[in-house]
Amino acid sequence: MENATILKHIIEERRSIFPKDYTDKEIPQHIIDEILSNAVLAPNHKRTKPWRFKVFKGEEKQKLGQELQNIYKEVTPEFQFLQKKYDDIGFKISKANVVISIVVEFSGLVPDWEEIAATSMAVQNMYLTCTAHRIGCYWSSPKIVNNLKNSLKIEENQQCLGLFYMGSLD
Repeated sequence: MENATILKHIIEERRSIFPKDYTDKEIPQHIIDEILSNAVLAPNHKRTKPWRFKVFKGEEKQKLGQELQNIYKEVTPEFQFLQKKYDDIGFKISKANVVISIVVEFSGLVPDWEEIAATSMAVQNMYLTCTAHRIGCYWSSPKIVNNLKNSLKIEENQQCLGLFYMGSLD
C-alpha cells in the first residue's frame, strides 16, 4: 500500500475510544515511547516545543485517580455532587493502562494560541500513532484538571489542557 493510502486509512480510523472498551492487556513501553516520540514531531513556531507530557502508569496512575476524585469532591458544591461522576473518574483512570497529562508551556515568543495549537497537533500525532497500533485513546479535558497544578508541578507560564487516556483493544 502506498504511504498516502495508509495515512488516509489511519486518519479515517482515528476515533476517541473510551476506557470502558479497553482490555487489561498492558501497552508495551516501546509503543508508549513511540507515541511520545511521534508527538514531539509536531510543528511549532520558533521551535518552542510547548508540550509537556507526563506518563502515569501503575501506582502513580491510581494516585492520580484518587487525586482527581478528591478534587471533584472539594470543588463541587454538595447539591451538585454526583456519586456516579465521582465513581466514573476513578473507573476511567483504573481502566486505562496509561494516562498522559497534556500541559502547554507558553514561551512568550509566539501568541499563546499558537502554543496551544502546536500542543494540539502533538496530541493528534499521539491519536494517529495509537490508531496505527490499535490502541484505544481519548483526550479528556474536564475543568478539574485546572486543580492539578501542584501534582503536575505546573508553573505560572503553563496550563494543563487535559489527560490522554490509552488502553489496549481486543
